[in-house]
Formats: sequence, C-alpha cells, structure tokens
Amino acid sequence: MSKKAKTPWPTKAVMTQIYEKHFWGGKDHDFYSGWGSHDPKITKPYLDSITKFLSSFPELLTVCDLGCGDFNIGKHLFNHAKTYIAVDIVPSLIERNKKRFQADNLEFHCLDIAKHELPIADCIILRQVLQHLSNTEIKNILKKTEGYKYIILTEHIPLGNFIPNKDIISGQGIRLKQNSGVDVLRPPFNLKNKDAKHLTTYYLDDPTKSQIITTLYQLS
Repeated sequence: MSKKAKTPWPTKAVMTQIYEKHFWGGKDHDFYSGWGSHDPKITKPYLDSITKFLSSFPELLTVCDLGCGDFNIGKHLFNHAKTYIAVDIVPSLIERNKKRFQADNLEFHCLDIAKHELPIADCIILRQVLQHLSNTEIKNILKKTEGYKYIILTEHIPLGNFIPNKDIISGQGIRLKQNSGVDVLRPPFNLKNKDAKHLTTYYLDDPTKSQIITTLYQLS
C-alpha cells in the first residue's frame, strides 16, 4: 500500500515553528533570523551598499521590507527612509518588533506577502526570503511588484552553472541541495525590469561553494 504524500504546512505555520524551535540557530535569542542576518562579514557590505543607495535620493524613499525577520538588518536602514514598512508572516515576531523598535517613520505589519495586498512604497527589500518559498508563492509575490520603482533582492545561490528555479515546499531549507537557486529573470518568473545593478556578493565555501548576491532591479 503506497504512502500518502505529506500535505505541506501553511507557510505561516512553518515560519512560526522555525522561530519557535530555533531551526536557524540563536537559541540565546528570543527570535533569530539566521547567521546571514547577523554575521558582520555578510551584513556590513550589504548595509553599506543599501544605505548608500537609499541616501542617494534628494527626497527619501518609502521602503517596504518584505520578510523583515528579527529586524537585525532593518534597524540600520529605517533612518534612511521616509517611511520604513517592515513586514513578516509570524505574528509573535511582529509584536516583539513593535515593542523593541519604535520610531515615527517605522511601521510593522503582519502579512502573508504571497496572499495579502502589499503596502504602497517606492522600494521593496526582499532579503533571502524568496529562496525559502515555493515557485507558486514567488510568482504570486512578483505579480504584485509592478507598482514599485525598485526591488533590492538578495538570494543565496550556487556558484557556477546551476538549474534555476527548481520548485520546493516552502520552509526552512533552500534550493542549494538541488544545485538550484532563485533567478527572478528566468522562467517561470520572468521579472520585467528596466535595469539591473549588482550591489554585493559574499562567497561561501562551507557547507557548499555558493554565493549570497544582492541585486538592485529598477522596475519603472
């Protein structure tokens, strides 16, 4: 008798469990978004680059941080935005962030970005978020980006040749074990953009040779 395929958990439940069980580490923290949001070798070049971009406008942009996590990154960026809207799917995480980080130009919202309407903004930040999501969810998110001017996208992908956009079940892991990674310009996503600019790359050797790349996409 064949075994029934497991039904994937809803993304909200999966992400809530990841934080509750500390699957991304940081057991001495109440919430921890993983070493990629805390290792200075990764975060400093990223923050320097994004701060430079956000500060380059005569009038500051409204920024929407989709998948803000524990806000260890966003806390360095919100002062460089007219309004900084930080979004995550985990209710307890958003409530914690609201209490810990407060400013006149800072908002926190609990949303499922694949299902709910996104806040109005000039620029979207998606930092190592899409890599954890299924292709269906990624397509749903990217469909909603047409009204934005910029996307700052960070993805962890293999070095060298790889097969882009293999599908996964949304959760803790990413596509590296399948020698794959998210490329929003390739099928099935085919993001339409006016310009793309490389911002930062961080190379890793362990556990696999891979890279964390940040790209600025101008959409309109």
